[in-house]
Amino acid sequence: MFPGTMPAGLNIAALAHRTGVAAETLRKWEQRYQILQPSRTAGGQRRYSERDVARVEWLRERLGEGYRIGEAASLLGTVGVEPARTPHDHLRRILHALGHGEAVEVGLRIDQAFALLGVDATLAEILCPLLRTVGDRWQRGTLTIAGEHLVSEAVRARLGHLLADAGGGVRGVAVLACAPGEQHELGLMMAAIALRRDGWKVVYLGADTPLQDALDLAGLVSARLLGLSVAMAERAASLETALRTAKPPEGLSVVLGGAGASRGLARRLGALHVGPELDGAVAALRAVAA
Repeated sequence: MFPGTMPAGLNIAALAHRTGVAAETLRKWEQRYQILQPSRTAGGQRRYSERDVARVEWLRERLGEGYRIGEAASLLGTVGVEPARTPHDHLRRILHALGHGEAVEVGLRIDQAFALLGVDATLAEILCPLLRTVGDRWQRGTLTIAGEHLVSEAVRARLGHLLADAGGGVRGVAVLACAPGEQHELGLMMAAIALRRDGWKVVYLGADTPLQDALDLAGLVSARLLGLSVAMAERAASLETALRTAKPPEGLSVVLGGAGASRGLARRLGALHVGPELDGAVAALRAVAA
C-alpha cells in the first residue's frame, strides 16, 4: 500500500500535484507539525518520498472528515510512522510495532484506531484480535512476558478512559466482575464498554472479585445481570464450587464469558454462556433485557 521511496523523489510542486494540497499549505504543515521528512539534493532542494505522499493523503482524508489539521497531525504521529487505513492495516501495524518494542507507537496506533474507526469497530476488529494474537504468541513462547505487558498496559490505559464515561441505563443494570482469582480483565473491560454503549448501566468491579461480594452488590443495585469473566480455565472449578453454594438475588441472570468458560459449565450452573465474539455477546445479553 505504501511503496518504497522513489530514488529521485518529488519536489514540492510534484507533491502538491499528486496530493491535491497546495504547495504553500504543504510548507506550513511541514514547518508547524513536522509531518514530512524530505531528503535533500546536492543543491539543498527538498525531495519528498512516497511515504510523504501517503502521509499527506491520509491527512487530507481526515480533514475531509472534519478534523482540524492540528488534531489530524497529532493522530498521524511522528514521521517514522506510516498511516494505517483499514482495520487489518491498523492491526498489522500495531503488531509490527510490538515486534520492535515500540511502546509509544503501539499506543499511538490504538489511539488512531479509536479516532478513525470508532469505539465499536476498534473493540471488535482491532483490540479483540490483537489480544487473541498476543495471547497465542505468549503461549507459543514467541512473545515475552514484557511484550504481553506492553500491549496490555497500552490497551488498559485507553479502555480506562472509556470506562470512566458515565452513561447507559435503559436496558437495566449489569454488574461485571472477574471470577475469584482471575487477574485478566481486559476482555471484561471491553465488554463493559460495549454494554454501556448498548444502553446498560454498568457497574464494573474488575479483577479477582469475591463471588459473594459481587452477588451482594448486584442485589443492592437491583442488577438484571451479573457477568463473570473466566479467562483462565483453571479458575472455572473454583467458580463452579462457589456458585453452587451461592444464592443469587431474585431476578438476577448470571452470565459466564471468557476463554476459560464453557457452555457445559454455564449449563451446570444455570447460567447463560456468551461466546468470544463481542458483538454476539452484546446481542445475547440484549435479549435478557427484552
